[in-house]
Amino acid sequence: MRRLRLGMVGGGQGAFIGGVHRIAARIDGQWDLVAGALSSDADRARASGLELGLDPQRCYGCFRDMAQAEAARPDGIDAVAIVTPNHMHAEPAIAFLEAGIHVICDKPLAASGDQAQAIARAVRDSGKLFVLTHNYTGYPLIRQARDMIARGELGNLRLVQVEYLQDWLTEPASNKQADWRADPARSGAGGCIADIGTHAFNLAHYVTDLRPERLSADLSSFVPGRRLDDNAHVMLRYHGGAKGTLWASQVAIGHENGLRLRVTGDRAALEWAQENPNEMRLSVFGEPTRILTRGGPGTDATRIRVPPGHPEGYLEGFATIYAEAAAMIRAAIEGTAPPGGVHAPGIEDGLLGMRFIDACLNSSADDGAWTSI
Repeated sequence: MRRLRLGMVGGGQGAFIGGVHRIAARIDGQWDLVAGALSSDADRARASGLELGLDPQRCYGCFRDMAQAEAARPDGIDAVAIVTPNHMHAEPAIAFLEAGIHVICDKPLAASGDQAQAIARAVRDSGKLFVLTHNYTGYPLIRQARDMIARGELGNLRLVQVEYLQDWLTEPASNKQADWRADPARSGAGGCIADIGTHAFNLAHYVTDLRPERLSADLSSFVPGRRLDDNAHVMLRYHGGAKGTLWASQVAIGHENGLRLRVTGDRAALEWAQENPNEMRLSVFGEPTRILTRGGPGTDATRIRVPPGHPEGYLEGFATIYAEAAAMIRAAIEGTAPPGGVHAPGIEDGLLGMRFIDACLNSSADDGAWTSI
């Protein structure tokens, strides 16, 4: 079984997330990076590709040229990873889908609702796969939590609390990562709420499978002169009566990457934190709280890559998404159904995330009015 051929748009010199995607794609031995348009600057794109050891003929200066050329090659790429700022997701995604190439895209889906809908139309018209890299859904204990809730082990869900806290934008910052995230032309109208708020929202939805209906949001820009929000407080109402809260902040001093989820039902509750991802608290009402460990007693050991006690984390969670994308693409190539248990986030998750961003912006502009998602 050959390795799948991967291309990449963005992620060249000075980029953070491109390196993460490349490592994640390699972990399970399913992918080879063979082509790239790694920067919007043609010279930098070529230099970045050569640094990674790509064939000079496949170091493209433009993603459109790359889509056309790779679609015409007998050994062309099976999928492309798009790891650009938000405003440059739609055009490459559509170009590759129209060229008949599957797409793996960083989140959020796009910079605007119109761009998101254009991607969705291209997915539908092309019949190709679209995977959105909400990587935190790939952690083994997050999969465990999802299964436990689906089996009814928590009972009827009542409360969902999720937070994603960072402090790296506490002061004005000027670097490649901060600049585009604070620029509405490249990030879209949402700042923190789009960058990490969508991760928190997606994680809560993924684990609980609750349908969010309405929200009340208060978005703030605490740093003087910052044009996009750097803090968000959101209340959520779910179909069936469950209530939720979401706090996303990039000015929460003392927090590096504090993604935390709590889900409470009428029988039991779960709590998980990304900075200690190999443990999860299970509290059954009237019983002592238990700590579930990744691959330990009572958990699904088929989801782990290394033995219990050897931590898995961020890169491995990302790798799960790439492994599932590979399984889906192999099935598409062979004309078979994907294997069971594969449920990487896709276009519908991306559209829901965009509706969440829009609802938060509209609610906050209306002084926190309850707004439909």
